[in-house]
Parts: sequence; structure tokens; C-alpha cells
Amino acid sequence: MTAQYPLTWLYAPGDRPQVVAKALASGADVVVVDLEDAVPCDRKEYARAATTELLAHPPPVPVHVRVNALDSPWGEHDIAALAPAAGLSGLRLAKIRSPAEVARVARRAARTDLYALLETALAVEQAYAIAGAHPHLRGIALGETDLRADLGVRDDSGLDWSRSRVVVAARAAGLPPPPQSVHPDTRDLDALAASCAHGRALGFLGRSAIHPRQLPVIERAYLPTEAEIEQAETVLKAATTGQGAQALPDGRFVDAAVVTAAQRTLSLARRR
Repeated sequence: MTAQYPLTWLYAPGDRPQVVAKALASGADVVVVDLEDAVPCDRKEYARAATTELLAHPPPVPVHVRVNALDSPWGEHDIAALAPAAGLSGLRLAKIRSPAEVARVARRAARTDLYALLETALAVEQAYAIAGAHPHLRGIALGETDLRADLGVRDDSGLDWSRSRVVVAARAAGLPPPPQSVHPDTRDLDALAASCAHGRALGFLGRSAIHPRQLPVIERAYLPTEAEIEQAETVLKAATTGQGAQALPDGRFVDAAVVTAAQRTLSLARRR
């Protein structure tokens, strides 16, 4: 079920092949090779070439590439070089602001799975339109560092409205729940765990990471608890013995939506 429900997305800078190699062996569900913020301007060309070489053959785990923004000097060249790569599992599109930008990339990168990163107030306002922009768009997510700067947010809770909007937009467009944005402090794992618990409560599923030590914390936070597994099993058992909505002994009602949630819980539980 890892492919269906990835929980960990580990970023690695594209201009540091040795770091990318470690990321591929880290146990992350998806490795995201970054050509954008993690790479200085004078190494963009090298990062693109190294990543293209890496993806000439399928790697051991799914690899996405975060390309530079379309309005940068490098974005279009990134897409042209990487879209044909045999080992590419998806393109993550930085700083998407409109559905038209997604459609533009989809025309250039036929048959490539796309993921839009919403990093501005304008993008958040258009979250649902972006989420439904093209059939090749497989997911959306927030880029919280840029969004925080754009909004002038000082406290982390100031992003919760934007977070919920993106979760709702993804669901409304039939996309998977988005993963949380990265937690920038790679050493405070307790704060990471608390932040993941909050994100899970908001409806996120999984999280991006910038260091391998964050991966086990994220996975633990997003895996169902024993109590949740037991509840899901009870729901599915009840669903096989009757039709329509029905009440469990504890008073909870079971209908199709509850059954779907229980099925996802048990799918995730198989990772334990």
C-alpha cells in the first residue's frame, strides 16, 4: 500500500548526487530531487544534468523532481529535460499560481504525473481550480515557507485556514489527501511529532521531510493506532452484515463514507 498511500516524501538537493543516493536508501516512500530552492543559481544546470542522468533508468524507489518555477530562467528547461526520463515518477511544480500553468506543463510533459505546490495567497485562493486543472495532476500541497512570507504570518496557527482549504480542495477534486509541508527544524523531533498530529487532525496524509531522521517520526504519526485499527475492523465487519446506514453497539453510525475511511485505515495499518 506504500504506492497508494505514501507517508514520507524526502527532499534531496539535485546538485548533490551523494545526498540523493543516501535519500534513495533512507526508507522514504518517495524521494523528491529538488532543483529549486535547495540549489543555488550557479548550479542549476549541473543539478538538472545530474538528475537527468540519475533518472535514465528506474531507481529503487519512486522519484519526483521539484522543478524550478515556470517564470524562472530554468523551469521550462527542467521540464523539457526530465519529462522523458524513464525513471521519473512525477514532477512537482513549484509556485503554481493558476490552472493555466498546470495545463501548460501538462502539454509539455505528456503522460507525466504532476503535483502542484501552492505557495502564495493567490494560489490558495484558486486551490480547487488548480486541483482540477488537468487529469495528469495527481496531487496538490502547500509550500509553507513561501506562503508564510507572502501572508506575513508570524504564528504557525495563522496557516491553518490555508491548510484546511487545500485539504478540502484536494478532496473536492478527487485527489488524495495532501501531505504536510516540511518541518524546518530537523533536530526537534518532539515538535515535529506534535505538528504531524495537528496536521493529521486537519486531514493531511503524510509529510515532506528534509532529513532522514524525520522519517520515522512522520510515519509513526500517520500510521493508525491500535484503537483506530480495531474501530475500522468493527466498521467493516458491520458493513458485511447489513445494508445502508446502521448503528454500532457504541452508538456510531456506519454508512458508505465511514466504510471508505475504515478501508483506508486498514490499508495503512498493513505498513505496521
